Amino acid sequence: MKIRVGILTAPHIDYERRENGTFLIRNVRIGIGFHWDRNEDQIFEGELEILHNADGTETAVNIIDLEDYLTSVISSEMSALSSPELLKAHTVISRSWVMRLIERERRIASAGTLRSKAFEDGGHVGFDVCADDHCQRYEGLLRRNDKAVEAVRATAHQVLTYEGEICDTRFSKCCGGHSEEFEYCWDDIHYPYLESVECPYCDTHDAKVLRTVLNNYDQETQDFHDWQVRYAAQELHDILLEKSGIDFGEIQEMIPLKRGKSGRIYLLKIVGSKHTEEIGKELKIRRWLSHKCLYSSWFDVSREGTDWVLTGHGWGHGVGLCQIGAAVMAEQGFTYEQILAHYFKGSVLQVREA
Repeated sequence: MKIRVGILTAPHIDYERRENGTFLIRNVRIGIGFHWDRNEDQIFEGELEILHNADGTETAVNIIDLEDYLTSVISSEMSALSSPELLKAHTVISRSWVMRLIERERRIASAGTLRSKAFEDGGHVGFDVCADDHCQRYEGLLRRNDKAVEAVRATAHQVLTYEGEICDTRFSKCCGGHSEEFEYCWDDIHYPYLESVECPYCDTHDAKVLRTVLNNYDQETQDFHDWQVRYAAQELHDILLEKSGIDFGEIQEMIPLKRGKSGRIYLLKIVGSKHTEEIGKELKIRRWLSHKCLYSSWFDVSREGTDWVLTGHGWGHGVGLCQIGAAVMAEQGFTYEQILAHYFKGSVLQVREA
């Protein structure tokens, strides 16, 4: 199965083809909108297609076999130095997620209807998936090694299913102790296999585990399980104005109205002297309340003098597999089948040809 991966859209794509058949793309932006946002030069295999867009920009699209794509995803989403069982577990969920997504979008296209709103909102025109955290991190050959290749080979064509359908296998960096359910982050759909589960594993400072599961730039984030941010009153006002375009005036209250099963807020009321608004779901809350993006929406709000203090847990949306928790499980001797069964209740591991 060949897939089309959108690497970068820019006024001009700066790239070079190499004699060994690979190609280099310069200044690829990763972590867009998150706290690890930065640019990298990346090398890719497969085919390169440059799309010329109506607005004058260009998009670099990498056309590559699904299994080769996965060897990069599992070493981009985390370190390819991770334990074999974690790499295999992540291969299965990454394969499941992309196969489910592409099959759904192609069914929609064959029926002559518009692509799903999530795809259009993400700017997915001319390719199947993007290369950043909106879909799955895909950073070409930069971090791939033989362990990643072996994990993909060992789990060839394996996907997670529920009642015969491929599962929507989400994952986040650290659930903070409890995973979240799908409907509190995205559409109002309940997936039985994505029920909230306790995760006693991700509360770790084991340097060995963290070095193997986290890529170099992810290791910059130290306080991923329990964290706190503090804003002076004017700073909070300025952040909200920048992120929302709304002048709330003096912020008087921030009231969590609805929380998911994990404790993550998915509806927050912000009361200002000039404007009051209810916002959600979790990603919008995270983006409105940070210069870049809060680690998660699982937090409590308090006041210390005139300062606003957010005390929170976890890194990411928390749905599905917890990468750091799964890494600890693997170190403790759990198999990849056991890891998947823990985070995706009632799912079945099956071979499904692409």
